[in-house]
Amino acid sequence: GRNMTIQVTGKNVDAGEAYKSYILEKISTVLEKYIGPEISGHVRLEKDKIGFKTNCSIRLRTGLQVEAHGEGVDAYGSADSAVERLEKRIRRYKRRLKNHHNGRDLDVLGTEQFARDYTVRVTEDEDHEVSPEHPMIIAEAERGIRELTVSAAVLQLDLSENQFLVFRNAAHGGLNVVYRRRDGNIGWIDPAAKNAEMAAGAGEEASA
Repeated sequence: GRNMTIQVTGKNVDAGEAYKSYILEKISTVLEKYIGPEISGHVRLEKDKIGFKTNCSIRLRTGLQVEAHGEGVDAYGSADSAVERLEKRIRRYKRRLKNHHNGRDLDVLGTEQFARDYTVRVTEDEDHEVSPEHPMIIAEAERGIRELTVSAAVLQLDLSENQFLVFRNAAHGGLNVVYRRRDGNIGWIDPAAKNAEMAAGAGEEASA
């Protein structure tokens, strides 16, 4: 009995039964190989002008989330490339867990807080003068902010498709940011970096 609840939905396209069973079969094979069956997640198939995109988002037992996107000329091609990236990320996660005394410091702590994430227009057109006090908001979303150790935050960013992650630092409760650098490492911003040991630890972690 598999205890996986993975939802499959379509955007601008119907994710039919054949695609559903194809992607679920592939994902559960990967997950069972590395992680075991207690898993939940979401797969979204998208169709656009040039082809298809499969977006996978899987929540692991630790509360961390693995994401992978794949593109292809058809739905199955996009599924294959998404699962391939997913497997790479999960393999890396397993390797990291080994180096982290079974990942106790990688657990997601505390509850999630939510912050507004606004998209602000910066291109000026003639009719709309951009006023410095009131940015022109064109979209709004919700972003979860969790309490994490720096190692967990670095890992969570690494497992995702995002460019940065805002989190509450488990060591002192302050807001921190980790972000992907051009050189392939991960940067870490801590407004309250009181102790250098913590920074040194994260530096090793980020280049792992």
